[in-house]
Amino acid sequence: MAMPVRVPTYTTDDLRAFPEDGCRYELLDGMLIVTPAHGNPHQVVLSRLFLAVAAYIGDGGPAMVTSPGELEIAPKTLLDPDLLVYPSRFTPDMPWAKISDWWLAVEVFSRSSKRYDRDFKRDAYLALGVREVWLVDRIEKAILMTRSGAHQDVRCTGTFSWHPPEMAQPLVIDCARLFRGLP
Repeated sequence: MAMPVRVPTYTTDDLRAFPEDGCRYELLDGMLIVTPAHGNPHQVVLSRLFLAVAAYIGDGGPAMVTSPGELEIAPKTLLDPDLLVYPSRFTPDMPWAKISDWWLAVEVFSRSSKRYDRDFKRDAYLALGVREVWLVDRIEKAILMTRSGAHQDVRCTGTFSWHPPEMAQPLVIDCARLFRGLP
């Protein structure tokens, strides 16, 4: 007779007690997701996106831009998107768990995170209330954009724009510039 396999689940408190070892530890409904530290190409793409989004929002603008960010819905969910944009009414000294509105979550694929980012985290971000999710694939030199409530994803390989209603003008991103010089 087969015995059921018990899969351990964790809480946000458990996760915060893990030792620092360079890996990224996240929780999705109690399930532990562990990925190694990101490599240089990942960080180059992320830094280019961060600079573009931060310049667009501006200092003292209507939103905060962080890298990484944190979405915590205690006790069982804690996700760390590579880049997170949330309204500035949530001040920088506010605990992550108190932030409850997010404009954008971005994940830059790496070999170790692509499956989690695409198959689990994107849908979790949208279910938690993130307005838009970008999945950035440097190998395919493309960004998959998913908006809350949309019935299909948009795959961008040229230029695309992001226009939160709180901003007067859209941000235009050129994928060729974003991925320039990367393998």
